[in-house]
Amino acid sequence: MSEGSPSRRLFCFGLGYTALRLAETLLADGWQVAGTSRSAESCAELTARGIAAYRFDRDHPLEDAARSIGGATHLISSVPPDGAGDPVLDAHAAEIAHAARLEWIGYLSTTGVYGNHRGLWVDEATPPTPTGERGERRAAAEALWLDYWWGHGVPVHIFRLAGIYGPGRNMLATVKAGVAKRIDKPGQVFSRIHVDDVVAVLRASIARPNGGQAYNVCDDAPTPPREVVEHACELLGVAPPPLVDFDDAALSPMARSFYADNKRVRNDRIKEELGVTLAYPDYKAGLAALLDEELADAADD
Repeated sequence: MSEGSPSRRLFCFGLGYTALRLAETLLADGWQVAGTSRSAESCAELTARGIAAYRFDRDHPLEDAARSIGGATHLISSVPPDGAGDPVLDAHAAEIAHAARLEWIGYLSTTGVYGNHRGLWVDEATPPTPTGERGERRAAAEALWLDYWWGHGVPVHIFRLAGIYGPGRNMLATVKAGVAKRIDKPGQVFSRIHVDDVVAVLRASIARPNGGQAYNVCDDAPTPPREVVEHACELLGVAPPPLVDFDDAALSPMARSFYADNKRVRNDRIKEELGVTLAYPDYKAGLAALLDEELADAADD
């Protein structure tokens, strides 16, 4: 079955920023795509765009799930775990197990499962040691999905995503909105990834299934967050916001929790096993391309 075959059907649990980007590229290649969203309004909008969308969350399991999932050849879940576990497996493990045509499952996780390594490098062989509740939930959900793979033989792949940016969600937009913060925490680095490179990794895995494998999905350049803010300001020709010491920064509890982990994430496996060449190997390439897109769109208007 060729990748562009119209008999290929993707089902997405959670048509958010990344999964929707994947869905749109596959639709353009002739795939059938269905999935879930949390509101009836969003489902209606997605259906109008050619994606059969159904409401789903822990309190609203899929209606007629066997029919909705049963015809899928590929399935991806971006639904985050909650305090009770993984909502998708809790509600629909049986239907997924009985989807006879499934060739590939992808679970979107986070590099947050590695926890804090004080700026040292980690790779997929590094044992997950999450430091906070969100990371602990993700590590537990990964284990549930991998147990599902071993128990049912459906090839599950774990994708540990770094901080995702792309059109409409990037530091250029944050600076222009006047909400960028330039935080000084010496030695702190974060990994990031352009959404189109995430899609490239997912498509490469679809083409080369390897059940039970985990992949770090990040670019080549773990970077102090203040440098990304400064570079975005330079591209836009504006002064950067004042430098604020981390201890004095007015950050939300969630934003502050990200700074608890400090690590450099290796991405060799997506290159060596999946043959991926990153379109945006660092934040400078990614932000430059996004600015070019914005200027081109403005010129067209």
